[in-house]
Amino acid sequence: MISAEFVGPHVVENEKKIVMLIMDGLGGLPAKDGKTALEYAKTPNLDALAADGAVGLIQPVGPGVAPGSGPAHFALFGYDPITTDIGRGALAATGIGFDLKQGDVAARINFCTVDENGAVTDRRAGRIATELNAKLCEKLGGISLEGVELFVRPVKDHRAVVVFRGPGLEAEVCDTDPQDIGVPPHPVTATEPGSERTAELARAFLAQAAERLKTEHPANMILLRGFAPHPVLPSFEQAYKLKAAAIAVYPDYKGMARICGMDIRETGTEEADEIATLEKDWNDFDFFYVHIKKTDSYGEDGNFDGKVHVIEVVDELMPRITALKPDFLIVTGDHSTPALYKAHSWHPVPVLTWGPWVRPDTATSFGERACEAGALGLFPSSELMMMALGHTQKLVKYGA
Repeated sequence: MISAEFVGPHVVENEKKIVMLIMDGLGGLPAKDGKTALEYAKTPNLDALAADGAVGLIQPVGPGVAPGSGPAHFALFGYDPITTDIGRGALAATGIGFDLKQGDVAARINFCTVDENGAVTDRRAGRIATELNAKLCEKLGGISLEGVELFVRPVKDHRAVVVFRGPGLEAEVCDTDPQDIGVPPHPVTATEPGSERTAELARAFLAQAAERLKTEHPANMILLRGFAPHPVLPSFEQAYKLKAAAIAVYPDYKGMARICGMDIRETGTEEADEIATLEKDWNDFDFFYVHIKKTDSYGEDGNFDGKVHVIEVVDELMPRITALKPDFLIVTGDHSTPALYKAHSWHPVPVLTWGPWVRPDTATSFGERACEAGALGLFPSSELMMMALGHTQKLVKYGA
């Protein structure tokens, strides 16, 4: 891929505007009438954009690799998803505005349900309300571990974050989430010798958490994911000379954007609220990342109709985006989350590009099979930002 070090000297500033609309987990598999959720949904506005633009498929990491949200998003933002592997702990902490410091180690918490034998029966504890999450975090915040400060903060729904602060901490520690039900959580182990102290602290934290949560229902245990230190990346302004805004509801996605130096905009909880924020802030930024979460949530829950509904809601909002006259519009997902599969998958993701300098192809609709035949072909997600810069005349000619 082309590095940020290469891009920087070749970028010029202008007033042209880019919108990157991400429907999380957009890609799917045929599950109803032989169609995916995107193909089944009624999307006249997206179809019209596809007919006037160009479509294709993006690959977040590589063939056969089911990506997490972190690497999938950083690839969309033009960073190498292999070397930019920032753990969910750091994303969760920065997403809620926690002041993560050098030397800290953060881990994402999933409140979960376990049975009398300690086997996981629900990895998300029924997606408990954020209000209950906050009360449970207060319980866990009372845990004391020798030699470190401990911070436990709610994020959203069943997600929270724990931060370990003290000397000698490293983040090479495996997840306890088994990514399955009917089995116990994985034991905490260090994957590098320098992280054994962190693993020991995490084991002590989990033991006390189990004792404090044992009478709770459905959130009677926790899983830890994505142990991570404070991340450092070149910002959008440094790499692309873009003044970037992030419009997202879920904290983790705000965290990803904040790590990239984007301005986090306050918005409401519904898709229409996010588009209203885009309209309100239109004159103040030249890059807009707009994140739609529920396509992924419904995919993970196996709710095909729910995913279809969210796609149709977004389609109804598209005329409000195009009315702003963006110079380059990207509509895609970070990864595929087929409702049939109920998890992130390795399948390439549909992508639509639209703008005055886009060369239209023969597509007449926006869906997986239409995108397979599109002019953009199959390409790495990390190349989208270069495409956006080129289509907005922000890249100077390379070479003589």
